[in-house]
Amino acid sequence: MPRPIQAQVHTDALAHNLERARAAAPDARVWAVVKANAYGHGVGLAFAGLRGADGFALLDLHEAEVLRALDWRGPILLLEGAFEPRDLELCSRLGLWHVVHCEEQIDWLANHKTQAPHRVFLKMNSGMNRLGFTPAAFRSAWTRLQALPQVEEVTLMTHFADADGEAGVSRQMSRFDAATNDLPGERSLSNSAALLRHGLKNDWVRAGILLYGSSPDFPEHDIHHWQLQPTMTLRSKIIAVQRLEPGDAVGYGSRFVADRAMRIGIVACGYADGYPRHCGTGTPILVDGRRSGTVGRVSMDMLVADLSALPDAGIGSEVTLWGRGPAGSMLAIDEVAFAAGTIGYELMCAVAARVPISVSPAV
Repeated sequence: MPRPIQAQVHTDALAHNLERARAAAPDARVWAVVKANAYGHGVGLAFAGLRGADGFALLDLHEAEVLRALDWRGPILLLEGAFEPRDLELCSRLGLWHVVHCEEQIDWLANHKTQAPHRVFLKMNSGMNRLGFTPAAFRSAWTRLQALPQVEEVTLMTHFADADGEAGVSRQMSRFDAATNDLPGERSLSNSAALLRHGLKNDWVRAGILLYGSSPDFPEHDIHHWQLQPTMTLRSKIIAVQRLEPGDAVGYGSRFVADRAMRIGIVACGYADGYPRHCGTGTPILVDGRRSGTVGRVSMDMLVADLSALPDAGIGSEVTLWGRGPAGSMLAIDEVAFAAGTIGYELMCAVAARVPISVSPAV
């Protein structure tokens, strides 16, 4: 039989989380952000749950081609725009909308030959300091774009650095508003954190991590607070059981030494599957739907579960690394990420290619 580890994408949860985004911004249109292969879920698999979105936002031109091949005829937005002039040819052929964040991209547009003008999103650097025009340069860029026959419509956008924390969005919003207060055009401002925490009013909201069942401001708020559902489950099984006596060590480096008699289960999951190597003892897991924790170091192909309080668990028991467990149990990916000193985004994006992935409900 194949190795028992598997991942599953829950399209019903994706659809539910999309509706939560709509409820938070009832007058806005919603971009479903599917960059990074739909945050590790697979664009093709996630599409079934997210097809109710008003548009899809991504980075990779190949992902845009996948969506068109799935017969999506609505808007697709390239969040980083064109990377070189010839990318605009594919934008014209596939009808892609794209971000403009630098003068070079405007130059490329000015030299691009197209029969149908492009819809562009002009990005302001209001404080993130990654991409975009400064507030002082924004109006000039807008004027240049408005003069181009290659441009049909310009939407104004920015991205928040601190929407998930104490600093919030007010400082960046003040800069954006001051630079755009008399400019026409729709606005696209809110990411997941700005949408859920601040309820900003704008025309196009960009729902990202919330769609995938991870809280944008964990641990302050968990997914139950935001009424989100897990969209990915990573599960495996126990393949061996060992008994430890006080003083026995477990795993590489003998980092964990038992201080009592223990029963442990060896789980077919390791860092080569995408599970974080730096998860320490006590990282939460579910064994047959019951909560337990890991023991010792995570190795390439295995990790260790504490079965001391689970006398009925043994070889073949189901282990939920994150997501939906049996009998209605659930382990939020944010809890595992927090134990690893990272965020849910990284875990879902890091599931390795060797892990089989399926979709539920079947599509």
